[in-house]
Amino acid sequence: MTLQRRQAAEIAADDQENFFLDTLAEYQWARDAAGLAPSTLDKLIKPVLEICQHYGVVAWQLTPRQVDMYFAGAGKRGRSTVRQKVCLIDGYFSFLEQRYAGEIARRFGVAVESPIDPFNRPRHRGDFGVRIPPSQRAIREFLSLWRDSLADARKPVIACRDYVMAKVAYVSGVRAAELCGVRIGDLHWEAGQYGRFLVRGKGARGSGPREREAYMFEDGRVLLWWYMEEVRGAFCDDPDNPNAPLFPSERIPSTISALNVPTPSPAVTPGTFRSALKKAAEQFLPGPVQTLYPHLLRHACATHNYERGMSLWEVQKLLGHDRPTTTVSYLATAHADPEKASLAASDRAVQRLVMDKGNLR
Repeated sequence: MTLQRRQAAEIAADDQENFFLDTLAEYQWARDAAGLAPSTLDKLIKPVLEICQHYGVVAWQLTPRQVDMYFAGAGKRGRSTVRQKVCLIDGYFSFLEQRYAGEIARRFGVAVESPIDPFNRPRHRGDFGVRIPPSQRAIREFLSLWRDSLADARKPVIACRDYVMAKVAYVSGVRAAELCGVRIGDLHWEAGQYGRFLVRGKGARGSGPREREAYMFEDGRVLLWWYMEEVRGAFCDDPDNPNAPLFPSERIPSTISALNVPTPSPAVTPGTFRSALKKAAEQFLPGPVQTLYPHLLRHACATHNYERGMSLWEVQKLLGHDRPTTTVSYLATAHADPEKASLAASDRAVQRLVMDKGNLR
């Protein structure tokens, strides 16, 4: 009798394990049908498998206490990594609860409940808090002081590259990875009023990289033109190659021995840009904000343009956001004056009314 029970238990365990693997596969299929990129699909189930294999259980046997112990012990990683894994586990359980909770309860007598509860669930921005960018005046002084120091830099060409990257990131609001990926052929001087450039940024809701136009504006156009004319040619590759990176690394490119033609230099990495920006901020950034990193420049771009009168929709388009709610989170520190905005809106309404009456005449 004991042997029969043991065999039945083994069969039941195998059945649960197979069913668990089936749900993981179907979760990936469902998200694939939703349009997620292949690279995103590969990451969806890894944290679930990781923690289940650690405890030797299937997903619906996990408890909140096990999740807490794992990420505080064997699975402890950087804050952002843990946050990402916890969110992925929670996402899988949302799928499991909606599609398979009834079947799991009937077959295995277990109620499906996510081990990510209100106590260990990370908030969307709670881990990072409000990002407070420098003021418009502080950014102007910072860029001015940095520009004045370029001639005395130990490596003037690299210093100019880093400075141009920082100002373009602030003017256009592009991400560090997007900026590092820009190629010379992506510059379109004739587009729009001042020119635009193509960036390949992350897609909405994990759909993978998407190409979009970023805006130069007048300041960015003048700066990039100077950079192409005076700085870019000092690097050891061909600045006329449209596939060459706009912001190359210091590393010397290899050559094609038969033709002795230099290949494009590798692009500067986001980490290198981040380090250069941090170092420059320590030297030149005034005011209460002492640390500057690329994504804070993106927040500064959104906040300052909104304060200067750009509408929410225009800021959303500038940043390449899919949802206005995402853009609003970038404006947490914007100095808004509803009374002044109301008066301005009334003035515009009166002007439209006067113009309409004039047209009727």
